[in-house]
Amino acid sequence: MPPVQVPVKDSTPQEGNAPPRAPHTGSLARRMLFIAFAWITVLLLGGGIALDRTLTGLVTRNFDEQLGYMLTAMVASAEIGPDGEVFFNRPLGDQRFLEPNSGLYWQISGQGHEDFPSRSLWDRTLKLKNDHFDNQPHIYDSDQFDGERLRVIERSVILPGSNTLWQFSVAASRGEIDAQIRRIRSILVWSFVVLGLGLTGMASLQTYYGLSPLRRVRRAIQLMREGGASRVDEPLPLEVQPLVQELNGLLEHSERQAEEARTHAGNLAHALKTPLTVVMNAATAKAPDLADTVIREAAVMRRQVDHHLARARAVGRRATGLARAQVWESAEAVERAVTRLYPKSRLDMDGNRDALVAIERQDLDEILGNLIENAAKYGGGSVFITIDAAPTDPKYCDIWVEDDGLGIPEAERERIFDRGARLDTGKPGTGLGLAIVRDVAELYGGSVELGESEDLGGLLTTLRLPRAAGK
Repeated sequence: MPPVQVPVKDSTPQEGNAPPRAPHTGSLARRMLFIAFAWITVLLLGGGIALDRTLTGLVTRNFDEQLGYMLTAMVASAEIGPDGEVFFNRPLGDQRFLEPNSGLYWQISGQGHEDFPSRSLWDRTLKLKNDHFDNQPHIYDSDQFDGERLRVIERSVILPGSNTLWQFSVAASRGEIDAQIRRIRSILVWSFVVLGLGLTGMASLQTYYGLSPLRRVRRAIQLMREGGASRVDEPLPLEVQPLVQELNGLLEHSERQAEEARTHAGNLAHALKTPLTVVMNAATAKAPDLADTVIREAAVMRRQVDHHLARARAVGRRATGLARAQVWESAEAVERAVTRLYPKSRLDMDGNRDALVAIERQDLDEILGNLIENAAKYGGGSVFITIDAAPTDPKYCDIWVEDDGLGIPEAERERIFDRGARLDTGKPGTGLGLAIVRDVAELYGGSVELGESEDLGGLLTTLRLPRAAGK
């Protein structure tokens, strides 16, 4: 019987609706703690070494000063006897010089003379070099005694009544000073360990408390993702508030774009509904002009689709924030195209040839083409374009398109921007040109207004677009 194969289930835990993990550069908290711990270690180590050297130096200097006092007392008490040997005219005050192996010793040596040692040396002798002259006290450490390190101070002196160079020396066991240094270092080590742990704990607490606003922002975003909120409204520190403001601005921008997309889809559906209904009714009734009706309504639908596609392209390009176009070059290109369509019209241009606006060149061609074509179509034959006309706001570039036609009554100037609105139905068109101009201009933060031309007497269209950086 063949073995039964049991399917193995994936034991990986599922996170439900949790978003996928994004790539990251490590924990910010761990990074802050590592930097704090590194600085605490460096500073405590440096401070501990400096303090250790300072305290051990103070203890050592104090010990050396005591030896120096004893050496000075020896020199002050020393005399030369009748036999040419050195002796003390008064005993030294420290009792340890009389106790064998007490740890405190003195000795006087001279070339050609026997050594004059303290009783504490007993059967030992300090090994001194008499072949040099120490005008000032000379201090050093010595290991000449087994199991007892010595601190030795010596000085060369020529006593009155003698030509011999006498070496005066005092030696003391380093046991006492080494014990003091060990106690000092033990206190320093434990003090700095406790201080380091306390500073590390404070840094951890500071990091946890300092990053708590970010955790609150994360929870607020989680609530928004789960549908419980639409904004981060919780009061936060000043350092985090700009981030929250940008986040709320991004959310508002996304909501606005979503609303624009819904409106755009609804407008497109509404715009296509009427032509489709006309075609459907003509086809159902088997109208004799069905072909003409289909062609006419298809042209209307294509124009509607072109309008909404242009608007969708403008929305996509606006999101990049890097759009730039030169107005003069775009107007020249449109002028050449319109001149071929309306050869009897005369088009003139003037103004700033270097003006740059924050809009994509294709969208600028689209809106200038609609404005200039309308001026040539509905005007009396003269069209004048002024770039950077009478600038009132340095952030914007005003473009005037004037014609010598009949113009538009003031009461109709707002309605003419509605989709499908036309004042002259005797000429071909769909009434979408100005609607496209307004929608695309507003998407880039601009505007379009209608007025009366003072020079030509016809319509004056003022297109205001945001100026590109540097121009």
